[in-house]
Amino acid sequence: MSDHVYRLSEIVGSSTTSVDDAIRTAVRKASETVRHIEWFQTQEIRGQVVDGDVAYFQVTMKIGFRVED
Repeated sequence: MSDHVYRLSEIVGSSTTSVDDAIRTAVRKASETVRHIEWFQTQEIRGQVVDGDVAYFQVTMKIGFRVED
């Protein structure tokens, strides 16, 4: 088993549905161009309120991906 090196990238996911959906959407989209994503870490959750109701969820997160040998 070899040691690995990881890199971090900060991304923001958004959704009108939920925090969970915002995270999943961001990870799926990032995985289209970033290989070897192995974990994520949420940094901040925020949202937009319109007319007294939640209109958008936004989640700032870091994704960790393995640097290729």
